[in-house]
Amino acid sequence: MFDQERIPNLLPCDGIAEYFGKILSVGEASEYLNDLLRNIEWKNDEAVIFGKHLVTKRKVAWYEDAPFSYAYSNTVKRALPWTKELHALKMIVEKTSGETFNSCLLNLYHNGDEGMAWHSDDESSLKKNGAIASLSLGAARKFSFRHKRSGTTVSLLLENGSLLVMKEATQTHWLHCLPRSKRIEGPRINLTFRIMMV
Repeated sequence: MFDQERIPNLLPCDGIAEYFGKILSVGEASEYLNDLLRNIEWKNDEAVIFGKHLVTKRKVAWYEDAPFSYAYSNTVKRALPWTKELHALKMIVEKTSGETFNSCLLNLYHNGDEGMAWHSDDESSLKKNGAIASLSLGAARKFSFRHKRSGTTVSLLLENGSLLVMKEATQTHWLHCLPRSKRIEGPRINLTFRIMMV
């Protein structure tokens, strides 16, 4: 562990969001960021919303233990086998969090003009109430939660090399987002380790 103290739960109710702070040194995080920028098979994300086919500036990639298909936003994604770097990061995240994962959805945000709207990771192909571990590499970005019923919000800064784990009923009761920010000029890669149901 590095600079930050572990926060066992950021949420006041109805879920658990555990922040571990920096689990990689600045050097390690920068090395992994550069490796992933070069070696991951990045593609622009696609979605079909209200019948419209949308292509995002944000790029994505999906890796997994087995060649599964994953459907979200009315599109189908197919998994690739783990790279050496991704498998190493998976082992670090599993050791730190005490959880096990069989897949990773990666998001590449080139700068602060790219973000993610309010949503929950509650697709039927994901394990119900399973843990989702979010590892951040690159530019520090604000990340927010909003309770679906009360509207209560909780925000934090996800730093380079930091780990956030969402689990239990979090996806049922909370939305989360990555707000856009004109001040952010550098790239950020977010690795979300998940448990896919076979």
